[in-house]
Amino acid sequence: MMETMNSQGISRESAIQTVQDEVMLNAAYINGDWMTIEAFTADSDQADADKTNNHALYDSHSGDIITTTRLCTQAHVDMAVNAASQAYPSWSQTTVDERAGYLNAIADTMEQQFDTLVGLSVLNNGKPTEEAKIDVSDAIACYRYYANLIIKQATLSEVLTSESSIRLLKTYAPVGICALIVPWNFPMVTTAWKVAPALAAGCTVLLKPSEVTLLPELMLGNILSAIKLPKGVVNILPGAAEVGAAMTSHPLIDKVSFTGSNVIGEKVMTQAAKGIKDISLELGGKSAIVVCADVDIDYACDLIIGGIFTNAGQICSATSRLLVHEDIAQSLFETLKAKTESLKIGDGFAVDTQMGPMVSEQQLNQVKKYFDIAVNENLECLTGGEIVEGSGYFATPTIYTDVPVTSQLWIEEIFGPVLVCKTFTEKAEAIALANDSKFALAASIVSADETQALEIALQIQAGHIWINEQQIVLPETGWGGFKQSGIGRELGVDGLSAYQKSKHVLLPY
Repeated sequence: MMETMNSQGISRESAIQTVQDEVMLNAAYINGDWMTIEAFTADSDQADADKTNNHALYDSHSGDIITTTRLCTQAHVDMAVNAASQAYPSWSQTTVDERAGYLNAIADTMEQQFDTLVGLSVLNNGKPTEEAKIDVSDAIACYRYYANLIIKQATLSEVLTSESSIRLLKTYAPVGICALIVPWNFPMVTTAWKVAPALAAGCTVLLKPSEVTLLPELMLGNILSAIKLPKGVVNILPGAAEVGAAMTSHPLIDKVSFTGSNVIGEKVMTQAAKGIKDISLELGGKSAIVVCADVDIDYACDLIIGGIFTNAGQICSATSRLLVHEDIAQSLFETLKAKTESLKIGDGFAVDTQMGPMVSEQQLNQVKKYFDIAVNENLECLTGGEIVEGSGYFATPTIYTDVPVTSQLWIEEIFGPVLVCKTFTEKAEAIALANDSKFALAASIVSADETQALEIALQIQAGHIWINEQQIVLPETGWGGFKQSGIGRELGVDGLSAYQKSKHVLLPY
Protein backbone atom coordinates (compact mmCIF):
# COMPACT_ATOMS: atom_id res chain seq x y z
CA MET A 1 0.00 0.00 0.00
CA MET A 2 1.55 3.29 -1.06
CA GLU A 3 1.43 6.45 1.03
CA THR A 4 -1.73 8.41 0.29
CA MET A 5 -1.43 11.73 -1.48
CA ASN A 6 -2.32 15.05 0.10
CA SER A 7 -5.73 16.17 -1.09
CA GLN A 8 -7.86 19.29 -1.02
CA GLY A 9 -11.28 20.12 -2.32
CA ILE A 10 -12.87 16.70 -1.81
CA SER A 11 -16.55 17.27 -1.10
CA ARG A 12 -19.97 15.97 -2.03
CA GLU A 13 -20.61 19.10 -4.06
CA SER A 14 -17.42 18.76 -6.10
CA ALA A 15 -18.08 15.05 -6.67
CA ILE A 16 -21.60 15.74 -7.93
CA GLN A 17 -20.18 18.41 -10.22
CA THR A 18 -17.74 15.84 -11.60
CA VAL A 19 -20.63 13.49 -12.30
CA GLN A 20 -22.34 16.23 -14.28
CA ASP A 21 -19.24 17.41 -16.14
CA GLU A 22 -16.94 14.43 -16.64
CA VAL A 23 -18.51 11.01 -16.04
CA MET A 24 -19.77 9.51 -19.27
CA LEU A 25 -23.26 8.27 -18.47
CA ASN A 26 -25.54 6.30 -20.78
CA ALA A 27 -22.47 5.06 -22.63
CA ALA A 28 -20.10 2.12 -22.98
CA TYR A 29 -16.40 2.45 -23.78
CA ILE A 30 -15.91 0.28 -26.87
CA ASN A 31 -13.05 0.36 -29.36
CA GLY A 32 -11.52 3.47 -27.81
CA ASP A 33 -14.66 5.62 -27.91
CA TRP A 34 -17.75 6.24 -25.83
CA MET A 35 -20.74 4.61 -27.52
CA THR A 36 -24.18 5.87 -26.54
CA ILE A 37 -26.46 3.25 -24.98
CA GLU A 38 -29.88 3.91 -26.42
CA ALA A 39 -32.97 3.77 -24.23
CA PHE A 40 -35.32 0.86 -24.77
CA THR A 41 -38.42 1.86 -26.70
CA ALA A 42 -41.77 0.18 -27.24
CA ASP A 43 -40.52 -1.35 -30.47
CA SER A 44 -37.07 -2.32 -29.13
CA ASP A 45 -36.00 -5.88 -29.81
CA GLN A 46 -36.37 -6.89 -26.15
CA ALA A 47 -38.06 -9.91 -24.67
CA ASP A 48 -40.15 -7.72 -22.36
CA ALA A 49 -41.70 -4.64 -23.94
CA ASP A 50 -42.02 -2.99 -20.51
CA LYS A 51 -38.36 -3.52 -19.67
CA THR A 52 -36.12 -0.51 -19.16
CA ASN A 53 -32.35 -0.17 -19.17
CA ASN A 54 -32.40 2.90 -16.91
CA HIS A 55 -30.36 2.35 -13.78
CA ALA A 56 -30.13 4.53 -10.66
CA LEU A 57 -26.89 5.22 -8.79
CA TYR A 58 -27.30 6.04 -5.11
CA ASP A 59 -25.60 8.13 -2.45
CA SER A 60 -25.42 5.53 0.31
CA HIS A 61 -25.14 8.23 2.99
CA SER A 62 -28.56 9.66 2.23
CA GLY A 63 -30.22 7.01 0.11
CA ASP A 64 -30.85 9.67 -2.54
CA ILE A 65 -30.38 9.04 -6.25
CA ILE A 66 -27.19 10.71 -7.51
CA THR A 67 -27.98 10.17 -11.15
CA THR A 68 -29.30 7.58 -13.57
CA THR A 69 -27.58 5.86 -16.45
CA ARG A 70 -28.39 3.19 -18.99
CA LEU A 71 -26.87 -0.26 -18.94
CA CYS A 72 -25.40 -2.38 -21.73
CA THR A 73 -26.96 -5.35 -23.45
CA GLN A 74 -25.71 -8.49 -25.20
CA ALA A 75 -25.24 -6.44 -28.37
CA HIS A 76 -22.65 -4.24 -26.66
CA VAL A 77 -20.79 -7.33 -25.47
CA ASP A 78 -20.60 -8.61 -29.02
CA MET A 79 -19.25 -5.26 -30.24
CA ALA A 80 -16.69 -5.15 -27.44
CA VAL A 81 -15.49 -8.70 -28.11
CA ASN A 82 -15.12 -7.84 -31.78
CA ALA A 83 -13.08 -4.74 -30.90
CA ALA A 84 -10.87 -6.69 -28.49
CA SER A 85 -10.38 -9.42 -31.11
CA GLN A 86 -9.29 -6.95 -33.76
CA ALA A 87 -6.92 -5.21 -31.34
CA TYR A 88 -5.34 -8.40 -30.01
CA PRO A 89 -2.91 -9.30 -32.83
CA SER A 90 -1.11 -5.96 -32.72
CA TRP A 91 -1.37 -5.36 -28.95
CA SER A 92 -0.06 -8.81 -28.08
CA GLN A 93 3.05 -8.09 -30.18
CA THR A 94 3.87 -4.73 -28.60
CA THR A 95 7.13 -4.50 -26.71
CA VAL A 96 7.19 -4.68 -22.94
CA ASP A 97 8.47 -1.10 -22.90
CA GLU A 98 5.42 0.06 -24.84
CA ARG A 99 3.01 -1.73 -22.51
CA ALA A 100 4.84 -0.45 -19.44
CA GLY A 101 4.61 3.07 -20.84
CA TYR A 102 0.84 2.86 -21.08
CA LEU A 103 0.53 1.44 -17.57
CA ASN A 104 2.65 4.25 -16.15
CA ALA A 105 0.58 6.76 -18.13
CA ILE A 106 -2.59 5.40 -16.50
CA ALA A 107 -0.96 5.82 -13.10
CA ASP A 108 0.22 9.34 -13.94
CA THR A 109 -3.26 10.40 -15.04
CA MET A 110 -4.86 8.88 -11.97
CA GLU A 111 -2.44 10.87 -9.82
CA GLN A 112 -3.45 14.05 -11.65
CA GLN A 113 -7.11 13.23 -10.98
CA PHE A 114 -6.57 11.95 -7.44
CA ASP A 115 -9.08 14.17 -5.65
CA THR A 116 -11.67 13.63 -8.35
CA LEU A 117 -11.44 9.85 -8.12
CA VAL A 118 -11.52 9.91 -4.32
CA GLY A 119 -14.62 12.10 -4.34
CA LEU A 120 -16.47 9.84 -6.76
CA SER A 121 -15.63 6.79 -4.65
CA VAL A 122 -16.90 8.39 -1.45
CA LEU A 123 -20.05 9.64 -3.18
CA ASN A 124 -20.93 6.35 -4.88
CA ASN A 125 -19.54 3.79 -2.42
CA GLY A 126 -19.98 5.60 0.90
CA LYS A 127 -16.58 4.79 2.39
CA PRO A 128 -14.76 7.46 4.45
CA THR A 129 -12.48 9.81 2.53
CA GLU A 130 -9.31 8.43 4.11
CA GLU A 131 -10.21 4.92 2.98
CA ALA A 132 -10.99 6.15 -0.53
CA LYS A 133 -7.60 7.89 -0.65
CA ILE A 134 -5.93 4.58 0.20
CA ASP A 135 -7.93 2.87 -2.55
CA VAL A 136 -6.88 5.31 -5.26
CA SER A 137 -3.28 5.22 -4.05
CA ASP A 138 -3.31 1.41 -4.13
CA ALA A 139 -4.71 1.37 -7.68
CA ILE A 140 -1.98 3.75 -8.85
CA ALA A 141 0.66 1.60 -7.16
CA CYS A 142 -0.70 -1.51 -8.90
CA TYR A 143 -0.39 -0.02 -12.40
CA ARG A 144 3.17 1.07 -11.61
CA TYR A 145 4.08 -2.31 -10.15
CA TYR A 146 3.08 -4.22 -13.27
CA ALA A 147 4.78 -1.67 -15.50
CA ASN A 148 8.02 -2.44 -13.67
CA LEU A 149 7.43 -6.17 -13.44
CA ILE A 150 6.82 -6.77 -17.14
CA ILE A 151 10.04 -4.96 -18.04
CA LYS A 152 12.01 -7.19 -15.66
CA GLN A 153 10.53 -10.43 -16.97
CA ALA A 154 12.93 -12.17 -19.34
CA THR A 155 11.63 -12.46 -22.90
CA LEU A 156 13.57 -15.69 -23.38
CA SER A 157 15.27 -17.73 -20.67
CA GLU A 158 17.24 -20.93 -20.98
CA VAL A 159 16.05 -23.99 -19.06
CA LEU A 160 18.72 -26.43 -17.89
CA THR A 161 18.16 -30.01 -19.04
CA SER A 162 19.90 -33.36 -18.66
CA GLU A 163 20.49 -33.53 -22.43
CA SER A 164 23.77 -32.00 -23.58
CA SER A 165 22.89 -31.88 -27.27
CA ILE A 166 19.78 -29.69 -27.05
CA ARG A 167 18.76 -26.28 -25.83
CA LEU A 168 15.43 -25.54 -24.15
CA LEU A 169 14.13 -21.98 -24.09
CA LYS A 170 11.15 -20.62 -22.18
CA THR A 171 9.03 -17.60 -23.03
CA TYR A 172 5.56 -16.31 -22.21
CA ALA A 173 2.54 -15.50 -24.35
CA PRO A 174 -0.63 -13.60 -23.38
CA VAL A 175 -3.59 -15.83 -22.63
CA GLY A 176 -5.77 -13.89 -25.10
CA ILE A 177 -9.01 -11.92 -24.80
CA CYS A 178 -10.12 -11.55 -21.19
CA ALA A 179 -13.47 -10.94 -19.51
CA LEU A 180 -12.87 -9.08 -16.24
CA ILE A 181 -15.72 -8.74 -13.72
CA VAL A 182 -15.10 -6.66 -10.59
CA PRO A 183 -17.17 -6.02 -7.42
CA TRP A 184 -18.52 -2.86 -5.79
CA ASN A 185 -16.59 -2.88 -2.51
CA PHE A 186 -13.26 -1.62 -3.89
CA PRO A 187 -13.91 0.34 -7.09
CA MET A 188 -10.74 1.09 -9.06
CA VAL A 189 -8.68 -1.21 -6.82
CA THR A 190 -9.89 -4.62 -7.98
CA THR A 191 -10.10 -3.14 -11.47
CA ALA A 192 -6.37 -2.33 -11.33
CA TRP A 193 -5.65 -5.82 -9.94
CA LYS A 194 -7.06 -7.29 -13.15
CA VAL A 195 -6.52 -4.67 -15.87
CA ALA A 196 -2.87 -3.91 -15.03
CA PRO A 197 -1.49 -7.48 -15.26
CA ALA A 198 -3.72 -8.29 -18.23
CA LEU A 199 -2.36 -5.33 -20.20
CA ALA A 200 1.18 -6.02 -19.04
CA ALA A 201 0.89 -9.57 -20.37
CA GLY A 202 -0.36 -8.38 -23.76
CA CYS A 203 -4.03 -9.33 -23.39
CA THR A 204 -7.00 -7.28 -24.56
CA VAL A 205 -9.93 -7.01 -22.19
CA LEU A 206 -13.60 -6.47 -21.58
CA LEU A 207 -14.20 -4.93 -18.15
CA LYS A 208 -17.56 -5.07 -16.39
CA PRO A 209 -17.54 -2.85 -13.32
CA SER A 210 -20.24 -3.37 -10.72
CA GLU A 211 -23.40 -1.52 -11.70
CA VAL A 212 -23.60 -0.33 -8.07
CA THR A 213 -20.41 1.78 -8.17
CA LEU A 214 -20.08 2.89 -11.77
CA LEU A 215 -19.15 6.53 -11.16
CA PRO A 216 -15.45 6.12 -10.27
CA GLU A 217 -15.03 3.14 -12.62
CA LEU A 218 -16.29 4.95 -15.72
CA MET A 219 -13.54 7.55 -15.33
CA LEU A 220 -11.09 4.90 -16.55
CA GLY A 221 -12.46 5.30 -20.07
CA ASN A 222 -11.61 8.99 -20.05
CA ILE A 223 -8.13 8.15 -18.78
CA LEU A 224 -7.54 5.56 -21.52
CA SER A 225 -8.59 8.07 -24.17
CA ALA A 226 -6.34 10.73 -22.66
CA ILE A 227 -3.27 8.48 -22.83
CA LYS A 228 -4.23 7.29 -26.34
CA LEU A 229 -4.32 3.59 -25.50
CA PRO A 230 -4.81 1.75 -28.81
CA LYS A 231 -8.44 1.22 -29.71
CA GLY A 232 -10.06 -1.99 -28.57
CA VAL A 233 -7.43 -2.94 -26.01
CA VAL A 234 -9.74 -2.10 -23.09
CA ASN A 235 -13.52 -2.04 -23.38
CA ILE A 236 -15.70 -0.97 -20.44
CA LEU A 237 -19.25 -2.30 -20.24
CA PRO A 238 -21.52 -0.89 -17.53
CA GLY A 239 -24.04 -3.66 -17.14
CA ALA A 240 -25.91 -6.01 -14.85
CA ALA A 241 -25.78 -9.79 -14.53
CA GLU A 242 -26.88 -10.46 -18.10
CA VAL A 243 -23.86 -8.59 -19.44
CA GLY A 244 -21.52 -10.56 -17.19
CA ALA A 245 -23.09 -13.81 -18.37
CA ALA A 246 -22.75 -12.76 -22.01
CA MET A 247 -19.05 -12.06 -21.42
CA THR A 248 -18.22 -15.26 -19.56
CA SER A 249 -20.03 -17.48 -22.06
CA HIS A 250 -18.86 -15.74 -25.26
CA PRO A 251 -17.01 -18.18 -27.54
CA LEU A 252 -14.23 -15.67 -28.36
CA ILE A 253 -13.31 -15.02 -24.73
CA ASP A 254 -10.16 -16.90 -23.70
CA LYS A 255 -10.06 -16.08 -19.97
CA VAL A 256 -12.52 -15.06 -17.27
CA SER A 257 -11.45 -13.34 -14.07
CA PHE A 258 -14.23 -12.78 -11.54
CA THR A 259 -14.30 -11.29 -8.05
CA GLY A 260 -17.52 -11.58 -6.09
CA SER A 261 -19.79 -13.94 -4.20
CA ASN A 262 -19.58 -17.72 -4.22
CA VAL A 263 -23.13 -18.05 -5.56
CA ILE A 264 -22.26 -16.00 -8.65
CA GLY A 265 -18.79 -17.52 -8.83
CA GLU A 266 -20.30 -20.97 -9.33
CA LYS A 267 -22.44 -19.63 -12.16
CA VAL A 268 -19.44 -17.95 -13.76
CA MET A 269 -17.47 -21.18 -13.55
CA THR A 270 -20.30 -23.07 -15.25
CA GLN A 271 -20.59 -20.48 -18.01
CA ALA A 272 -16.83 -20.45 -18.59
CA ALA A 273 -16.71 -24.24 -18.82
CA LYS A 274 -18.10 -24.13 -22.35
CA GLY A 275 -15.08 -23.73 -24.57
CA ILE A 276 -12.71 -24.57 -21.68
CA LYS A 277 -11.90 -20.98 -20.79
CA ASP A 278 -9.05 -20.15 -18.44
CA ILE A 279 -10.58 -18.94 -15.18
CA SER A 280 -9.64 -17.07 -12.00
CA LEU A 281 -12.10 -16.69 -9.13
CA GLU A 282 -11.65 -14.52 -6.04
CA LEU A 283 -14.62 -15.34 -3.83
CA GLY A 284 -15.74 -15.28 -0.21
CA GLY A 285 -14.09 -15.40 3.15
CA LYS A 286 -14.81 -15.91 6.82
CA SER A 287 -11.36 -15.12 8.11
CA ALA A 288 -10.16 -15.55 11.67
CA ILE A 289 -8.09 -13.28 13.87
CA VAL A 290 -6.25 -15.16 16.62
CA VAL A 291 -5.30 -13.13 19.70
CA CYS A 292 -2.86 -14.80 22.08
CA ALA A 293 -2.62 -14.25 25.82
CA ASP A 294 0.63 -12.25 25.69
CA VAL A 295 -0.62 -9.28 23.64
CA ASP A 296 -0.94 -5.59 24.34
CA ILE A 297 -4.74 -5.49 24.62
CA ASP A 298 -5.10 -1.92 23.41
CA TYR A 299 -3.12 -2.60 20.22
CA ALA A 300 -4.86 -5.94 19.69
CA CYS A 301 -8.24 -4.19 19.80
CA ASP A 302 -7.07 -1.70 17.19
CA LEU A 303 -6.14 -4.59 14.89
CA ILE A 304 -9.46 -6.34 15.54
CA ILE A 305 -11.42 -3.16 14.76
CA GLY A 306 -9.40 -2.49 11.61
CA GLY A 307 -9.95 -6.04 10.43
CA ILE A 308 -13.75 -6.00 10.69
CA PHE A 309 -14.99 -2.40 10.56
CA THR A 310 -12.85 -1.00 7.73
CA ASN A 311 -15.12 -0.42 4.71
CA ALA A 312 -18.00 -1.26 7.07
CA GLY A 313 -16.94 -4.90 6.96
CA GLN A 314 -17.55 -5.13 3.22
CA ILE A 315 -14.26 -6.90 2.55
CA CYS A 316 -13.79 -10.49 1.41
CA SER A 317 -10.81 -10.86 3.75
CA ALA A 318 -12.47 -9.21 6.77
CA THR A 319 -11.38 -10.98 9.95
CA SER A 320 -14.95 -11.52 11.08
CA ARG A 321 -14.21 -14.40 13.51
CA LEU A 322 -12.28 -13.45 16.67
CA LEU A 323 -10.49 -16.21 18.58
CA VAL A 324 -9.14 -14.82 21.86
CA HIS A 325 -7.28 -16.62 24.63
CA GLU A 326 -9.58 -17.08 27.62
CA ASP A 327 -7.02 -15.58 30.05
CA ILE A 328 -7.45 -12.11 28.53
CA ALA A 329 -10.95 -12.41 27.06
CA GLN A 330 -12.84 -10.40 29.68
CA SER A 331 -10.36 -7.53 29.67
CA LEU A 332 -10.14 -7.52 25.88
CA PHE A 333 -13.91 -7.50 25.42
CA GLU A 334 -14.24 -4.53 27.77
CA THR A 335 -11.67 -2.55 25.80
CA LEU A 336 -13.05 -3.70 22.46
CA LYS A 337 -16.58 -2.66 23.40
CA ALA A 338 -15.44 0.81 24.44
CA LYS A 339 -13.35 1.35 21.33
CA THR A 340 -16.10 0.08 19.04
CA GLU A 341 -18.75 2.29 20.59
CA SER A 342 -16.47 5.31 20.18
CA LEU A 343 -16.21 4.84 16.41
CA LYS A 344 -17.63 7.79 14.50
CA ILE A 345 -20.20 6.54 12.01
CA GLY A 346 -21.40 8.95 9.35
CA ASP A 347 -20.90 10.72 6.07
CA GLY A 348 -17.78 9.62 4.22
CA PHE A 349 -17.06 13.25 3.32
CA ALA A 350 -16.91 14.28 7.00
CA VAL A 351 -13.30 14.44 8.20
CA ASP A 352 -14.01 12.63 11.48
CA THR A 353 -15.96 9.71 10.01
CA GLN A 354 -14.37 6.34 10.76
CA MET A 355 -17.04 4.05 9.32
CA GLY A 356 -19.46 4.81 6.53
CA PRO A 357 -22.72 3.18 5.43
CA MET A 358 -23.41 -0.05 3.63
CA VAL A 359 -23.06 0.45 -0.10
CA SER A 360 -26.74 -0.16 -0.86
CA GLU A 361 -30.15 -0.87 0.61
CA GLN A 362 -29.76 -4.48 -0.51
CA GLN A 363 -26.55 -4.85 1.49
CA LEU A 364 -28.11 -3.16 4.51
CA ASN A 365 -30.96 -5.67 4.38
CA GLN A 366 -28.40 -8.47 4.20
CA VAL A 367 -26.85 -7.28 7.47
CA LYS A 368 -30.27 -6.84 9.07
CA LYS A 369 -31.10 -10.43 8.17
CA TYR A 370 -28.17 -11.60 10.28
CA PHE A 371 -29.14 -9.30 13.15
CA ASP A 372 -32.53 -11.05 13.15
CA ILE A 373 -30.86 -14.48 13.01
CA ALA A 374 -28.72 -13.53 16.01
CA VAL A 375 -31.85 -12.69 17.98
CA ASN A 376 -33.45 -16.01 17.01
CA GLU A 377 -30.27 -17.87 17.99
CA ASN A 378 -30.12 -16.01 21.33
CA LEU A 379 -26.58 -14.81 20.69
CA GLU A 380 -24.98 -12.58 23.29
CA CYS A 381 -24.57 -9.11 21.76
CA LEU A 382 -21.69 -7.17 23.26
CA THR A 383 -22.55 -4.05 21.27
CA GLY A 384 -24.50 -3.02 18.18
CA GLY A 385 -26.90 -5.32 16.42
CA GLU A 386 -29.08 -2.54 15.05
CA ILE A 387 -29.88 -0.69 11.87
CA VAL A 388 -29.51 3.07 12.28
CA GLU A 389 -32.88 4.69 11.73
CA GLY A 390 -33.09 7.61 9.31
CA SER A 391 -31.64 8.28 5.91
CA GLY A 392 -28.88 6.25 4.34
CA TYR A 393 -27.80 2.65 4.73
CA PHE A 394 -26.17 2.54 8.16
CA ALA A 395 -25.65 -0.45 10.45
CA THR A 396 -24.02 -0.27 13.87
CA PRO A 397 -20.61 -1.90 14.39
CA THR A 398 -21.61 -5.17 16.03
CA ILE A 399 -19.91 -7.78 18.23
CA TYR A 400 -21.35 -11.10 19.42
CA THR A 401 -19.50 -13.13 22.07
CA ASP A 402 -19.47 -16.82 22.91
CA VAL A 403 -20.89 -17.69 19.50
CA PRO A 404 -21.31 -21.43 18.86
CA VAL A 405 -19.67 -22.90 15.78
CA THR A 406 -23.11 -24.04 14.61
CA SER A 407 -24.39 -20.46 14.38
CA GLN A 408 -25.15 -19.09 10.93
CA LEU A 409 -23.23 -15.98 11.92
CA TRP A 410 -20.13 -18.08 12.66
CA ILE A 411 -20.37 -20.07 9.43
CA GLU A 412 -21.63 -17.66 6.76
CA GLU A 413 -20.05 -14.59 5.18
CA ILE A 414 -22.11 -11.56 6.21
CA PHE A 415 -20.16 -8.85 4.37
CA GLY A 416 -20.92 -6.24 6.97
CA PRO A 417 -19.64 -4.82 10.29
CA VAL A 418 -20.37 -7.95 12.32
CA LEU A 419 -17.77 -9.71 14.49
CA VAL A 420 -18.37 -13.11 16.11
CA CYS A 421 -16.13 -14.26 18.95
CA LYS A 422 -15.00 -17.39 20.77
CA THR A 423 -12.35 -18.08 23.39
CA PHE A 424 -9.68 -20.77 23.33
CA THR A 425 -7.28 -22.26 25.84
CA GLU A 426 -4.63 -24.00 23.72
CA LYS A 427 -2.87 -23.01 20.49
CA ALA A 428 -4.05 -26.19 18.76
CA GLU A 429 -7.66 -25.34 19.58
CA ALA A 430 -7.29 -21.88 18.02
CA ILE A 431 -5.79 -23.36 14.85
CA ALA A 432 -8.57 -25.94 14.56
CA LEU A 433 -11.25 -23.28 15.00
CA ALA A 434 -9.59 -20.99 12.47
CA ASN A 435 -9.47 -23.82 9.92
CA ASP A 436 -13.03 -24.97 10.56
CA SER A 437 -14.54 -23.10 7.60
CA LYS A 438 -15.36 -23.72 3.96
CA PHE A 439 -13.42 -20.50 3.26
CA ALA A 440 -9.66 -20.02 3.51
CA LEU A 441 -8.77 -16.58 2.22
CA ALA A 442 -6.94 -14.74 5.00
CA ALA A 443 -6.13 -14.69 8.70
CA SER A 444 -4.55 -12.43 11.29
CA ILE A 445 -2.47 -13.34 14.34
CA VAL A 446 -1.67 -11.11 17.29
CA SER A 447 1.08 -12.27 19.63
CA ALA A 448 4.12 -10.83 21.40
CA ASP A 449 5.99 -14.01 20.48
CA GLU A 450 6.80 -13.85 16.76
CA THR A 451 8.04 -17.44 16.70
CA GLN A 452 4.72 -18.65 18.13
CA ALA A 453 2.81 -16.46 15.67
CA LEU A 454 4.72 -17.92 12.72
CA GLU A 455 4.05 -21.45 13.96
CA ILE A 456 0.33 -20.67 14.02
CA ALA A 457 0.49 -18.97 10.62
CA LEU A 458 2.05 -22.02 8.99
CA GLN A 459 -0.78 -24.22 10.27
CA ILE A 460 -3.70 -21.96 9.37
CA GLN A 461 -5.24 -22.61 5.96
CA ALA A 462 -5.26 -19.20 4.29
CA GLY A 463 -3.70 -17.52 1.30
CA HIS A 464 -2.60 -14.39 3.17
CA ILE A 465 -1.80 -13.92 6.85
CA TRP A 466 -0.97 -10.79 8.84
CA ILE A 467 1.01 -10.93 12.08
CA ASN A 468 0.73 -7.94 14.44
CA GLU A 469 -0.21 -5.67 11.54
CA GLN A 470 -3.22 -3.98 10.00
CA GLN A 471 -4.58 -5.53 6.81
CA ILE A 472 -2.17 -3.99 4.35
CA VAL A 473 -2.20 -5.49 0.85
CA LEU A 474 0.88 -4.76 -1.25
CA PRO A 475 1.07 -5.01 -5.06
CA GLU A 476 3.89 -7.54 -4.59
CA THR A 477 1.55 -9.81 -2.61
CA GLY A 478 0.03 -12.88 -4.23
CA TRP A 479 -3.66 -12.56 -3.30
CA GLY A 480 -6.10 -15.45 -3.17
CA GLY A 481 -7.24 -18.32 -1.00
CA PHE A 482 -7.87 -22.03 -0.67
CA LYS A 483 -11.05 -24.11 -0.43
CA GLN A 484 -14.12 -22.15 -1.56
CA SER A 485 -12.33 -18.79 -1.41
CA GLY A 486 -11.41 -19.13 -5.05
CA ILE A 487 -9.13 -20.35 -7.80
CA GLY A 488 -5.82 -18.75 -8.70
CA ARG A 489 -4.02 -15.65 -7.46
CA GLU A 490 -4.04 -11.93 -8.13
CA LEU A 491 -1.27 -9.38 -7.50
CA GLY A 492 2.44 -10.11 -7.40
CA VAL A 493 4.21 -12.32 -9.90
CA ASP A 494 1.31 -14.78 -9.64
CA GLY A 495 -1.06 -12.05 -10.83
CA LEU A 496 0.94 -11.61 -14.03
CA SER A 497 1.15 -15.36 -14.55
CA ALA A 498 -2.64 -15.51 -14.46
CA TYR A 499 -2.70 -13.71 -17.82
CA GLN A 500 0.17 -15.59 -19.45
CA LYS A 501 0.86 -19.04 -20.83
CA SER A 502 4.38 -20.40 -20.79
CA LYS A 503 5.89 -21.56 -24.10
CA HIS A 504 8.92 -23.76 -24.57
CA VAL A 505 11.15 -23.93 -27.63
CA LEU A 506 13.52 -26.87 -28.10
CA LEU A 507 16.43 -26.66 -30.56
CA PRO A 508 19.85 -28.24 -31.08
CA TYR A 509 23.11 -26.76 -29.82
